[in-house]
Amino acid sequence: MISIPTIKRFPSYLRLLQQYKEEGMQWVSATKLAGELGLTPIQVRKDMAGTGVEGRPKVGFEIDALILAIVQNLGWDSTTDAILIGAGHLGVALSRYEGFASYGLRIVAVFDKDPEKFGRPIGKTTVLPMDEMKNYVKRHGINIAVITVPSEAAQDVADRLVEAGIRAIWNFAPKDLRLPETIVLQRTDLATSFAVLSAKCRRSPDGCGCQELD
Repeated sequence: MISIPTIKRFPSYLRLLQQYKEEGMQWVSATKLAGELGLTPIQVRKDMAGTGVEGRPKVGFEIDALILAIVQNLGWDSTTDAILIGAGHLGVALSRYEGFASYGLRIVAVFDKDPEKFGRPIGKTTVLPMDEMKNYVKRHGINIAVITVPSEAAQDVADRLVEAGIRAIWNFAPKDLRLPETIVLQRTDLATSFAVLSAKCRRSPDGCGCQELD
């Protein structure tokens, strides 16, 4: 089984390999990949071992084969339908993000509890009432949901999603969810990401232009 740290590095490998392919390259060495991504050649070879693609001495890895293997290991070679809960600013932005298609993710429905948003077009779908979510999930066999609701509503929404049969949740709400161990949960915390960015900024020699708060 491929480790989670390796899975997290795969998208960076993929972007780089696709760039090399566009430049006309057919082979790439572990040393070159390592240099571009700030890794060691040994780490790159370990990561690539999980793909099943073997490198050739003094030649490296075949780029097309690596791209195909990484895409398959990430599950991006087929489309997965997902629903999104919360038609606020973030929800609208995510539902309209065309880049998800490159990852094999398709937002097929958006749900909200605000009647004023019902029927509003967002991306390639329209906002549906939250009360219709459970039937929609069962009727269409949806397994993945994206949560972009305020923190105070996140746990209730997550509980309803689990009850509806959702098996994986991508949580953008600033809330730690309590869910059954059988549910796959991935949290994307914008506040935490900015806190790390801000801390690194303050520690840099020029301070990145950040100002101390009183």
